[in-house]
Amino acid sequence: MKFEEAARFGTYISKNFAKDIFRLLNNYRDISASEAASRLGMHIQTVQDFLEAMADLGFLEKKGAIERKRPYFRYTLKTQKIAFELDLIEELKKVEDNSLENSKIREKKNAGVRFSLARNGQYFSSVAIWVGKGRERSEKKINLTTAQGKFLYNLPFPDGEYLTLEEICIKAGIENEQISEIKDVVEELIQFKVIELLS
Repeated sequence: MKFEEAARFGTYISKNFAKDIFRLLNNYRDISASEAASRLGMHIQTVQDFLEAMADLGFLEKKGAIERKRPYFRYTLKTQKIAFELDLIEELKKVEDNSLENSKIREKKNAGVRFSLARNGQYFSSVAIWVGKGRERSEKKINLTTAQGKFLYNLPFPDGEYLTLEEICIKAGIENEQISEIKDVVEELIQFKVIELLS
């Protein structure tokens, strides 16, 4: 199941009437939205939306029918077991983009950022950034993982030489397995103009 489908399924299955509609679908060979709404004392559009969503997700079979020359749909339960499986690795994997990994970065001059050292003084534990202007300014604090803290501790100064993510990771002793969390914080700090890319 794709992430968007899982989110949609979750939205509908959490409705307090979901079990009642599925009970009807299980007991009847097929049923229309108006029949189900009448049986449950619900608004027909609410039931229609639920049945349409379940049909789109592949749990119901939807067939057209005609009554007094008026077309409508009848719904049949396709399965009595719904297996909910979400492959997070596949779903959360971003489109491969090595542009950041190949770029050279350093701290931006006058970024208005405060790095807080961890107790042992070997890496940063958090970053505080001022966002907004004038009276609307507020402080945003980002708590860092140990790997992120080590990376930023070794980030070149504003007047230093630009380095790639890999070069900084080697210098900081960070494993390849942690590169995704490094990229995550670097992307965010680029957005907040704390880190700059070599143009």
